[in-house]
Amino acid sequence: MRHPIPTLAPVAAALAAGLLLTGCGAPEPLPEVAQGPRPSAESATAAPETTKTPAVAAASGKTLGGPGTACALPVSFALAEQWEPDAIKDPENPEFAALTRQGPAVIRCEVNAKAAGHIGFLRVWTAAGKGPAKTALEGFVKAEEHTSKVVYKETGAGASPLTEVTYTVYNELMEESKEERAFAVATPKGTVIVHLGGFDTDEHRAMLPAYELARTTLKVL
Repeated sequence: MRHPIPTLAPVAAALAAGLLLTGCGAPEPLPEVAQGPRPSAESATAAPETTKTPAVAAASGKTLGGPGTACALPVSFALAEQWEPDAIKDPENPEFAALTRQGPAVIRCEVNAKAAGHIGFLRVWTAAGKGPAKTALEGFVKAEEHTSKVVYKETGAGASPLTEVTYTVYNELMEESKEERAFAVATPKGTVIVHLGGFDTDEHRAMLPAYELARTTLKVL
């Protein structure tokens, strides 16, 4: 299969890998915040009883999203050490919609964890239009097949509150599930979604510190 640019190759490779092998287990709960969890009505019964705050990765001193960075985004956040970002070229090309679109969102950037010793990515997506970040995030998750254990949570406060989600994706071939999670924020240029997948659940959990670094340093530009 042809790809429009070399940077789409890791996207396809990671997606293909997920069809071959996945982890299992329920997703680790989202971290507590000062105002406490506020799960959506549809997922209130699935909310975890306890929470555990993942560690935050060491910052590399580099940020993503601002002027002069690898990806032009409506937000910026700090990158973990050895995580390598690349912009996705021509993401609007309909020929590659299966790789570059998910629900209302289009992929704009991916941050590869390979050099840090992990198999997975932080991927940044944008959804056009105004409206609550949760609306775009719900559309993003619903576009994923075989999801379950979906839990939404509002975090942060002030001008840039975040909506987070944890869920599992079932692999019919392996008859197993793996964890996924993402956070979303509304900006004047649309909603930005930062998603963490992983080759399997173990890899996903090992990469949580880099995800937490991105979440806790996020700034709307």
